[in-house]
Amino acid sequence: MTRNLFKIVPLSLVMGLGLLSAVPAQAQDAAISAAKAAGQVGEQADGYLGIKGSVGDDVRSAVDALNIKRRAAYTDLASKRGVTVQDMAAITGCQTLSMRVNQGQIYRVGGGEWQVKGGGPITLPDYCAKSAN
Repeated sequence: MTRNLFKIVPLSLVMGLGLLSAVPAQAQDAAISAAKAAGQVGEQADGYLGIKGSVGDDVRSAVDALNIKRRAAYTDLASKRGVTVQDMAAITGCQTLSMRVNQGQIYRVGGGEWQVKGGGPITLPDYCAKSAN
């Protein structure tokens, strides 16, 4: 992943465009909400939802549909900013992990193990700190 993005697109600029507040909440249907509550679906540092273990077809379809919508939003914004889609997704993932994962929900940083958010903040990847500058 090109970490030069964080020199080009400050996090405040992305937030100002509304991407961070709109995308994670978009298409949060009952299947995804229930799967999040059950610890089967969680946010990832790459900006997409991930699935932990086995889930029903309805959950898999809902996660896939939401991730397609997220990718479309990341693609649009990345093209406007002249950065990669992967970098745009990662910068959003940083914000999502720090602000939108609730206590008791699962999340994953990088290719690591799924974790359950406790009462404190999530330890974010190093590139997240760079994006806030």
